[in-house]
Amino acid sequence: MNMASLGIRRVDKRLFPILSVESVVALFKDELNQDEPDLALLSIISGAIENSMTCNRSTTLNGDQEEFEEPKLPGIEFHIIEALYEKFSAIIKGSIDMSTFGDIKYASRELVKRVSDVIWNTLTRSYYKDRAHLQSLYSYLTGNKLDCFGVAFAVVAGCQALGFFDVHLSLSEDHAWVVFGENGSQTAEITWHGKGNEDKRGQPIGIGVASKSWLYLNGHPVVCNRHMEVAALVSSINPSLSVSSDSLEVAMLQQKLLWLLYDMGHLYRYPMAIGNLGDLEEISPTLGRPPCSSLFQEAILMSRKYYNNMHVYPYTYQGGYFYRHNLYKEAFQSWANASDVIRQYNYSRDDEEIYKELMEIANELIPHIIKVVSSGHCARSILKDPECFAHLLRFYDGICQWEEGSPTPVLHIGWAKPLVNTISKFDADVRSQVVILGQGIVDEDSDENCNVSQNGDKSKQLLNNNNYCDVTDNVTCEELSSDLGTEKDSNGMHPGLVALTAACGEKILNRDFLLQGDGEPFVGSTSDIAGTSTDPAGTEDVLNETCRQPKLILHSQKMRGLKELLLSEKLNTHAISLQLTAQSQVQFGGKKRDSTESIGSRSKRTRRE
Repeated sequence: MNMASLGIRRVDKRLFPILSVESVVALFKDELNQDEPDLALLSIISGAIENSMTCNRSTTLNGDQEEFEEPKLPGIEFHIIEALYEKFSAIIKGSIDMSTFGDIKYASRELVKRVSDVIWNTLTRSYYKDRAHLQSLYSYLTGNKLDCFGVAFAVVAGCQALGFFDVHLSLSEDHAWVVFGENGSQTAEITWHGKGNEDKRGQPIGIGVASKSWLYLNGHPVVCNRHMEVAALVSSINPSLSVSSDSLEVAMLQQKLLWLLYDMGHLYRYPMAIGNLGDLEEISPTLGRPPCSSLFQEAILMSRKYYNNMHVYPYTYQGGYFYRHNLYKEAFQSWANASDVIRQYNYSRDDEEIYKELMEIANELIPHIIKVVSSGHCARSILKDPECFAHLLRFYDGICQWEEGSPTPVLHIGWAKPLVNTISKFDADVRSQVVILGQGIVDEDSDENCNVSQNGDKSKQLLNNNNYCDVTDNVTCEELSSDLGTEKDSNGMHPGLVALTAACGEKILNRDFLLQGDGEPFVGSTSDIAGTSTDPAGTEDVLNETCRQPKLILHSQKMRGLKELLLSEKLNTHAISLQLTAQSQVQFGGKKRDSTESIGSRSKRTRRE
């Protein structure tokens, strides 16, 4: 199929020159209404806008515009887009002799490797791959520069240009590859991760999956269709001007495009895109849209339903939100849930990005929280809450188990010191209230009103986040959101109760909601997340009295070995440090990876701030 028969010939030229966000949204909507939205066209357009509004600019335009005025875009002309589009077509078609592949219906490994070689061999070598704004075909066509996501996206767009519509992006939380062939049955590496991995192009990813590396998500990546690939390019848009400021126009464009994709049902299997949208909504809420807290929760539901709870970032997105809004107990819980995911992997040096994320939580965010709450002790302080201490133990237990069986150690003295300091802030009477069960042990006397799981099974009445949603297939974003609605079913039960209990089995149920249907299903849930307390009369204190002994199972050998030390009246901090760093005394020395950004996502806000 001739590439020019795709998007460039059906573009509404009346939208040019592009001066407004709404014009871009209209153009994207036209493409998304097609069976084969043109990836090259959309990437060139979005990249042209992003680069013109971010590169060589030092400040946002907030001060240059009247309040509520629609941000103005730079006026991208059609002939520029058309010329770049034809240039991409010429690069791909001029470098590949299709007659050598015969009359084939599906792409072969040789073809995928050939397209990736064409992209790779035309890149400029003398630049730093961790720079922003290198993910679009505009960057490639105007400067021969692409980051690792950009290379993967360019290969898929190149295969589409050649008429092979079976080649699609496959995205983990920090890497990209392609699937191809009938029913997407084959996989191939087509970009680097770290340094010196170019020679992996064309190889299957099976070895990475078998190693249980987080980089490959244990075989649970986001495998895109064509419309989800548009979502990936939108999610990869980077509004940043610097580490502390963003372009207002580019952020608004990304936000509106993500809502367009959301409304059209193209984000319902894409947790990281939902997390990105939640981030944008937190900064600038859209009137009439769900609060960002609901979006973060929706991303978690998606990860549990579609990806076997193998994605870490939905929980860290949520935890970061709680942290920024001083909801520290909820942040502890989200981070512990993230750690329950990472425990399912074996650590390798390819996983340095998530290592840095978890280390930042452990060594910067949690110590900051402890410093803040230590300045004024009160009965409601998290330092007086045994559940918070249990979440802390669960967080470290997951990291210790991540280390077990891994070729590279995780924990060293740099991890141990903050942990010991944090533990020491919890009084002995608080620590002693945590009940640590052995593996396979169930306390049959558990209070049925405490931490009820989605199935109400006593064997699951624990703080551990090991039970993910198991709901029906074919659920869209809107359908997931409707689970949180206000209507009651024929039995008089709030449908949100089922959905939220499945998502938050470890939360404490709101007594008023259960008895009268008032407020939110859980203490500290939606309204409280948004910053307004659902429990002004102290319901949480009352319910905590019935749940004074939170229960959890420690799975890692190191944390099980620390059980008595952690709960003892007087802490032996030296012994705790030795146990935590046993057989991992070597300081982590992995080289910085080439890209500091997650695949298809904005840079981490906590690092920018």
